[in-house]
Amino acid sequence: MSAGSSVRTVSPRAHARARLICFPHAGGSAGAYRLWSLDAPWDIEVSAVQYAGREDRYGEEAAADMSDLVAGLCADLVRDLAARPRCATVLFGHSMGAAVAYETARALATLGHAPQALVVSGQPAPHLARGGTLHLASDAELVADLERLGGTAANVLDNEALLSAMLPTIRRDYRLIETYTPLPGRGLDLPVTVLYADADPEVDAEEAGAWRASTLGPCQVLPFRGGHFYLEEQREHVLPRIWERVRAVLPATSEAWASMP
Repeated sequence: MSAGSSVRTVSPRAHARARLICFPHAGGSAGAYRLWSLDAPWDIEVSAVQYAGREDRYGEEAAADMSDLVAGLCADLVRDLAARPRCATVLFGHSMGAAVAYETARALATLGHAPQALVVSGQPAPHLARGGTLHLASDAELVADLERLGGTAANVLDNEALLSAMLPTIRRDYRLIETYTPLPGRGLDLPVTVLYADADPEVDAEEAGAWRASTLGPCQVLPFRGGHFYLEEQREHVLPRIWERVRAVLPATSEAWASMP
């Protein structure tokens, strides 16, 4: 990780043939993917982007909108990807992170650094962005929505001081995704894999399938059991499918590598 970069890698793997770069959900941080990084197969390196306003970037103001966020991330990612030109790249995003990963993939393609594939989770297709006004709601209403989605630990929700520190960043993230519409420009031309959970209140099977319109490449839709944060509930089932999608972009010469432990 270069100084000032938004890319975080807990377990660097110099000999990795592919990288999975993860984009967190609203209010989330790069730390959400720490275990993914440690559990990944030896030939796959997992990194995550760190949005401003959290963890080691707590003192930085969050991006005003999707365009600003993507521009800042791309500046870091282009440098990062250029340093490892032989390493295949797959982007992954969950919830708000799915929209950020999609727009980042589009922007990187324009800059000549297109990823080899995109995996999205827990988010309707970009053209179905439904907007919202929760970013204008009271703190109590924001907390109620966090409880509804189930991704925030009870000890955090019960800690008034901690919530007070977190809510401004969460509110800005909600504003970003609730005011998001697809940015101008061409769509994708790469494989897209869509993950969703059968009890997720944020996306249903039809909305997940609508991601097929986002790319000229193949699109696979994979259902799982669980709610909006099924990624943790079903991690032992989800991660193997993601590793499959990452390895699918490797050239045939890497098959021997993929068979190794």
